[in-house]
Amino acid sequence: MATPGERIMRASCTDDCVVVELADGRTISAPLAWYPRLLNATPSQRANCQIAGAGYGVHWPEIDEDLSVEGLLRGAPAPQNNREITGVSGE
Repeated sequence: MATPGERIMRASCTDDCVVVELADGRTISAPLAWYPRLLNATPSQRANCQIAGAGYGVHWPEIDEDLSVEGLLRGAPAPQNNREITGVSGE
């Protein structure tokens, strides 16, 4: 579980990354390619984010995307659906 110093103070997106600044002074960035909803969102949709969960998450309401500080610290990409992971066809 995240600690009080690991609360998100600011979040933003560049053309390539999601960037969060933590209360303890660290900055974490992760590639947008890890988060397909953010990658496919418009710059305006990416800019419209809200700090959520008392600072332990970020929410993008227009695209219904949520990232946790814990996941960002672990370097965890968004889970993919079973077809992409297992190669199972839609048959």
